[in-house]
Amino acid sequence: MRRTAGPADGRTDGLDYIVVSVYKIDMPPSPLYLGEFEQLVMLAILRLGAEAHGVGIGRELEAEAGRVVSRGALYTTLDRLEQKQIVRWRIAPGGDERGRLPRRIYTLTAHGLASIRAAQRVFRRMAKGLEDVLKDPSA
Repeated sequence: MRRTAGPADGRTDGLDYIVVSVYKIDMPPSPLYLGEFEQLVMLAILRLGAEAHGVGIGRELEAEAGRVVSRGALYTTLDRLEQKQIVRWRIAPGGDERGRLPRRIYTLTAHGLASIRAAQRVFRRMAKGLEDVLKDPSA
């Protein structure tokens, strides 16, 4: 808004000023699109809890999802999830199997948890009403 302040006789040789208001509103980021493998990694982290380190995540994916995953694919995905601010890690002491070398323990951020919840909701919504088609015929 631009206003001119000057004498009452209408002259405009007074002061010009502009009023600008800036508001910063911190809104939680909307859930992100997650690929299938990203979701599996995040679910493995949730399943493992405080023991969610790289090797354990890989073992969990193999045992529960039937996916044999290369270290490169796993750590690339973990790095990508970290860049998206979905996963974070902390250093923890390693066990005897690693000669006490430290390891990264992964956890989901609040944004990560919201994203996996949203992805699971969409999946359930899409599968609703298709139970007869999707059921395992061998069961």
